[in-house]
Amino acid sequence: MKNSKNLVFIVVAAVALLALPLVLQSQGNAWVRIADIALLYVLLALGLNIVVGYAGLLDLGYVAFFAIGAYLFALLSSPHLTETFPVFKAMFPNGMHTTLIVVIPLALGLAALFGVLLGAPTLKLRGDYLAIVTLGFGEIIRVFLNNLDQPVNITNGPKGITAIDPIHFWSLNLGRPLKLDGFTISSVTLYYYLFLVLVLFTILISHRLQISRVGRAWMAIREDEIAAKAMGINTRNMKLLAFGMGASFGGVSGAMFAAFQGFVSPESFSLMESVMIVAMVVLGGIGHLPGVVLGAVLLAALPEVLRYVAAPLQEMTDGRLDASILRQLFIALAMIIIMLVRPRGLWPSPEHGKSLVRRGTAPASGMPAAAPGIETPSDEMPGVASRPMSINP
Repeated sequence: MKNSKNLVFIVVAAVALLALPLVLQSQGNAWVRIADIALLYVLLALGLNIVVGYAGLLDLGYVAFFAIGAYLFALLSSPHLTETFPVFKAMFPNGMHTTLIVVIPLALGLAALFGVLLGAPTLKLRGDYLAIVTLGFGEIIRVFLNNLDQPVNITNGPKGITAIDPIHFWSLNLGRPLKLDGFTISSVTLYYYLFLVLVLFTILISHRLQISRVGRAWMAIREDEIAAKAMGINTRNMKLLAFGMGASFGGVSGAMFAAFQGFVSPESFSLMESVMIVAMVVLGGIGHLPGVVLGAVLLAALPEVLRYVAAPLQEMTDGRLDASILRQLFIALAMIIIMLVRPRGLWPSPEHGKSLVRRGTAPASGMPAAAPGIETPSDEMPGVASRPMSINP
């Protein structure tokens, strides 16, 4: 019975996700574009969830990997390099037009390399100190992108890179509408389906990592690094793996963002973007995949939905209130209220923060019983106490 209910839910969800852009397209491409941006943020939040949610490493510079992937695709799929460097013009007389099959592995590998380079010198840092170092890394990448137009013009500085090719593979060009028997599928709808496939693939990888020995090792490091090291876990390698895996998803998302926008500039990768991605993970539920997806969708779509609330208020006050400021105020109020009502997130993980002493189980020999007045968490799962676990990778 339970399996049949799950199957019905999966089928209904699949149909809804496939039909969503077609329904939104009837109301205008702007709503489909919002859905595309939301999926990109889901991809970013899932990558950061590996670092913050699984391994417990606070990363405030995650947007740097987003920028690395975006600029990699921009350089490989725009006329910037061929117009700036004669050697590239000679090698690619028709221009560099990189396909999707080449872009995704390159963006994944380069971002993962930078993730490991960030993680290597920060292995002994924790908490606030790690957050400050990663924040500095994110700002260094943005400043580099902003100033690498002299003496050699690599990133075109604050002007950014334009004329980026849309994603194409074989004969399908996602930058053009697709016509099927009189029905036209817009470009933003085609991007929606591509982003949806990437998000589903990322969710599958994240889920398999979570229940694997590597995922249990990450969670052991998150709960108590000293105890994890005492149990034989190689905390250095596990941390580097977490940084690399999380960064790789950010690089792929950045490449998709560059192709979708057709333009990149350093201003798109500010500190506020990193803070927003962290807020998505925390708001949805740290370490819980459905919660992370929910938090990313809400925070990505909420600013656009609030446009229709802030604009009438601006008209009611004869323009004395700025609509953009009102939108930021509403977003901040919504986040504060949610954190007060649901401090562990909108959809927290039932396993995270569970007490060692569970209801209905006696404490081990020599261990004190639970203090009076302190109850075990209400979200514990029955039968977990007797379930054998191993976290030694």
